[in-house]
Amino acid sequence: MQISKWIISAASAAMLVMGAGSLAQAQEKLKIGTEGAYPPFNTITSDGKVEGFDIDIANALCAQMKVECEIVTQDWDGIIPALQAKKFDAIIASMSITEERKKQVAFTNKYYTTPLALVAPKDSDLTSTEPAALAGKTVGAQASTTQADYAQNAYGKAGAEAKLYPTQEEAITDLQNGRLDAVISDKFVLMDWLKKASDGCCKLVGDVKGTETQAGIAVRLEDTALRDKLNAAIDAIVADGTYKKIQAKYFDFDIY
Repeated sequence: MQISKWIISAASAAMLVMGAGSLAQAQEKLKIGTEGAYPPFNTITSDGKVEGFDIDIANALCAQMKVECEIVTQDWDGIIPALQAKKFDAIIASMSITEERKKQVAFTNKYYTTPLALVAPKDSDLTSTEPAALAGKTVGAQASTTQADYAQNAYGKAGAEAKLYPTQEEAITDLQNGRLDAVISDKFVLMDWLKKASDGCCKLVGDVKGTETQAGIAVRLEDTALRDKLNAAIDAIVADGTYKKIQAKYFDFDIY
């Protein structure tokens, strides 16, 4: 009987050690979910590599926290459900902090701030981003985003047709092909596209007033300890100049 008790006790102790080891291993790697279709923040290269501002920030935060980063790509529409299903531990994908999303995820403090903006064909008569100026026009936006909400609510109510797409790239393609009058999106994304890939087809109409939002890192509602660690890491990379170095790779102005 005593031998049996000793065997059970030893087995239990071994399981505890194994469990502690698994926990330590889990803490050494942080799985980061991103979209991979939102340049210059996150994009997949022709050879399958995920890169961009979001990815550099993720890697810097992991280095600060002394954990390994594993980047996981996920379609935007399913990115919050995938986080909740524990496919990854956090979302770093230029996600705007909104009250509606706060019901589903916990956000860190901001890691950048951006307004929405509007682009149109270079020969367009559009000179204003005000809703009244878009009456009778078709405006494209990526679905399940703050820009989609604005396109449907502000522009839609003013008489525009809001056309939503699974990705930003699809909206831009339809603009280039003459199927849209304008696209609304994150200003920095549009500026990057105009500079690098628009082939001179289009112009920036302007910022959309009152739409400035903060991008944060999303974690599961219960993962408050991880959120706090990420907040501390954000503060640290801003303070030590790492953030500015990453920012300078993509932008010649301050986005924080």
